[in-house]
Amino acid sequence: MRTLDHAFHVGLRDDNLVSLAEETAAVAASQCGRMTSNRSSFIAPQLTINVSICPLRALVGSALLLLVATPAQAQQEDEQFWLQVNSNVPVTDKLRLTLEQIGRLSDAAGGLFHTELGGIVSYRASAAIEFGVGYRHVSGHNGNRADDESRIRQHVVATFGAVTTRLRLDERFHPDGDEIGFRIRPFIRYTHPLGRNGSALFVSHESFYLPNSTRWGQRRGYERMRNTAGFVLPLSRRLSADVGYLNQFRPERRGTRAQMEHALSTQLTINLGRRRERSSED
Repeated sequence: MRTLDHAFHVGLRDDNLVSLAEETAAVAASQCGRMTSNRSSFIAPQLTINVSICPLRALVGSALLLLVATPAQAQQEDEQFWLQVNSNVPVTDKLRLTLEQIGRLSDAAGGLFHTELGGIVSYRASAAIEFGVGYRHVSGHNGNRADDESRIRQHVVATFGAVTTRLRLDERFHPDGDEIGFRIRPFIRYTHPLGRNGSALFVSHESFYLPNSTRWGQRRGYERMRNTAGFVLPLSRRLSADVGYLNQFRPERRGTRAQMEHALSTQLTINLGRRRERSSED
């Protein structure tokens, strides 16, 4: 047990783990040898208990050696709370203005770490197709300067019954450089009605692809994905809420550790017009 207790105090440094693995393997080999040579002198209950220690210690040694030999770093994880409020204001029968406010809290950051404020003008070309263009100002908090940027956005939304798809293009402007970072975000959502009152179950997926690199920090390639599952809850004739679990995963890229965020996502949609609009995730 001293050997196992020692494993939790030396940390995850490779040199300590190598020494610990060698020590555990040596102890296992030594005790297994003694148990084999003295097996005839054991009574039956002692034989059952003592012999079982041998493969257990060998297994611990093997596990430690595998840990030393594994080069990949464990992914970083965080628990978060995301809140978004959208206010839909009709301009004409086909033109709509949406005002957007976003706040995100993180356990790792110790509170608020990300806010967004902006709007988007959408034009409904048909019952199934919508075009939009907008702007967002993004701010980081609690030492998070990486999120400080301005974004110009365009999107095309296509709705096919219970399935909604969206292709969004972001142009990102960061205070640390004059280059534009482009970002492509395909999105798909399935909504399953649960009753006549507007309640529904939904699942969605969104991918983030960066087609170019910048000196201020954007790196070309597949950057992240978001998967969400939750419920649409009608709160009143003009107010509804999308509440669910959001999982955001950033794969390991160019030496950085993989990251996964688990978030309780709440989106409130306020419809100031007569017709209830479908909510659109960030």
